[in-house]
Amino acid sequence: MPAPLLLDPIIRHWECPRCNLRATTRQAQPHTEFHACSGLGGLNAPMVEQGSRANVAVEVREDYVGDEDVQYDGDGRPVMSIRTTRDGEDLAVYAPTAHMGGSA
Repeated sequence: MPAPLLLDPIIRHWECPRCNLRATTRQAQPHTEFHACSGLGGLNAPMVEQGSRANVAVEVREDYVGDEDVQYDGDGRPVMSIRTTRDGEDLAVYAPTAHMGGSA
């Protein structure tokens, strides 16, 4: 019986078009690398594969926030999502935090 063959994990090189951060991952499963982006005011944003022509943009909430707990950008604007555009589009959504009330 032949010995099992172990494959090396896939090496992916990532970059951020907004802050020029670079990273390398070694994971077999599909994934996207995220980071706290200094170019987007510290928001947790996706990186793109190195060499791809992509744009990463913040989409500000245009509806009433009220008393919801939402994510804000560095300028104090409520953030709805981060859109990554290349040959297709990906969306990282910042949903408001839910609250639960009740009496003891």
